[in-house]
Amino acid sequence: MRLTSRLVGTLCAAGSLLVLAASPALAAAPSNDTFAGAATIGAVPFNTSLDTTEATTDADDVSANTNCGAPATDASVWYSFTPSVDAGIAVDVSTSTYSAGVIVVTGTPGSFELQSCGPGTIAFFATAGTTYYLLVFDDQLDGSGTGGVLNLTVAEIPPPPSIDVTVNPRATFNPHTGEATVSGTVLCSGEAEFSSLDLELSQKVGRVATIRGFASVEVTCDAVAHAWSVTVSPESGEFRGGKAASVTFAVACGVFECSVDFEERNVQLSRR
Repeated sequence: MRLTSRLVGTLCAAGSLLVLAASPALAAAPSNDTFAGAATIGAVPFNTSLDTTEATTDADDVSANTNCGAPATDASVWYSFTPSVDAGIAVDVSTSTYSAGVIVVTGTPGSFELQSCGPGTIAFFATAGTTYYLLVFDDQLDGSGTGGVLNLTVAEIPPPPSIDVTVNPRATFNPHTGEATVSGTVLCSGEAEFSSLDLELSQKVGRVATIRGFASVEVTCDAVAHAWSVTVSPESGEFRGGKAASVTFAVACGVFECSVDFEERNVQLSRR
């Protein structure tokens, strides 16, 4: 059977359309897929969401990961941040739709200096005028390295809480148990993740023996001065009336830093 030239042309055109229809469109990688295209974070707090399913990984990612040791740096994207003031900075990618990690470096590819790294949420201290590069990536901890929707938050960490402790000059002891009770006040202000007070009490008995004990108590950080009291159980022997030496540490930790107050005082133990 002969085919007319018109029919042949029609079939060829149809075939071309079928080929074009069968070829999938290639999605573009994010514009900040590479170090050279790092997206600028102008100010904090900073929030963004980004589809990283077409993001790639390259030698610069490997260089940044040299001293971090993340299991993988798949589907990675870059950001840069130059703070105007010294500050603690938190980077949070924990709400992304995949297992995401962050590496923070300074310098350039081949001579990066690691500042911080880890999965989910990390923190670092940023110096004014220094440019920090954030590599956000799929670490494959969920079994896949294909990326997803990145949810990135960069924020300044609040300053550490402040804490101040006092110790009362008089304390008591229980003649039946040999335990001592020491008290005082503590004032903690600011946003604290953890705050506590630890006390060591020691008392000399005779020329060489020393009775010693330790105690601790949690501290409420609400900008109000609170009375505190701890009962110290001796490790050996019994506390008795007379002078004893107390060493008290009060600590209050924020997200990034801790504050510590220290007081060393002689207390007079009296019978309870």
